Amino acid sequence: MSRLDSVIERLKAQRACIDAACAAISGLDGPVLELGLGNGRTYDHLRDRLPERRIFVFERQVSAHQDCIPPDEDLFLGDFADRLPDAMSRIKRPAALVHADIGTGDKAASVALARSISAYLVDLMADGALLLSDQPFPDPRLEPCDLPAGVPPGRYHLNRKTA
Repeated sequence: MSRLDSVIERLKAQRACIDAACAAISGLDGPVLELGLGNGRTYDHLRDRLPERRIFVFERQVSAHQDCIPPDEDLFLGDFADRLPDAMSRIKRPAALVHADIGTGDKAASVALARSISAYLVDLMADGALLLSDQPFPDPRLEPCDLPAGVPPGRYHLNRKTA
C-alpha cells in the first residue's frame, strides 16, 4: 500500500471511530480530552460532533490552523507526562471520551509514550468512558471494544474503562 493510500485509510478509520465513539457516549456525562492537537482536524471534528461538550486539549506546542485552536482555558500546554497528573484540578470531572492521537512516526517511541501515560490518562476517565487511540494503551481497567465496520484491527484502538 502506498503512503498516500495508508494515510487515507488511517483518516477514514479515525473518522469512523470518532463518530462511533461520539454516538456511544451519548448517555454518559463528562468532557472530552484530546491528546495531540496537531493541525486541529480531529479537534474540529469532535467540536462538530459534540457541540455540547467541553473539549480539553493537551499539546506540547500549538501549530494548528487558527480556526482549530481551543480557548486558553481548555488548553494544557507541555508534555503529557507533566500535564496529565494534575489535570483533574482544571477538568473538574471525569472524561466521557478521550481521543489520543500521539503517534510520533517512531513506532517504538509512540508505544512507549502510551505506556508511560496510560495510568494517568485512565485516572481521568469516568467508568464506562471510551478511549480512542492510534496507539495501544495498556491498563487493566480498559476493555477492548469492537471497532466500527471496515476498520481493521490494529489500525485504531477503542477501549472502555470498566472500573
